[in-house]
Amino acid sequence: MKAKYLFGDIVVIDEKNIGVVVKTWEHSIGENFTYEVYVRMYNRIKEFKESEIERYRVRHKYLDEEELEWQNTY
Repeated sequence: MKAKYLFGDIVVIDEKNIGVVVKTWEHSIGENFTYEVYVRMYNRIKEFKESEIERYRVRHKYLDEEELEWQNTY
């Protein structure tokens, strides 16, 4: 199984904040990956499960209402 996100990928955290993947941890066979993500609004690196992040499709520090709708629709 391959990691969904790689170093440098821009992702959405907590539905509205933007982060950058800085490290990917692979667990035992059959389990998902854990990612260390630098989140600008938190000004620190946090760990997230693959199910807790989404690929980022817009280019701002956080998502406004229109961008949030775009992120969730397409």
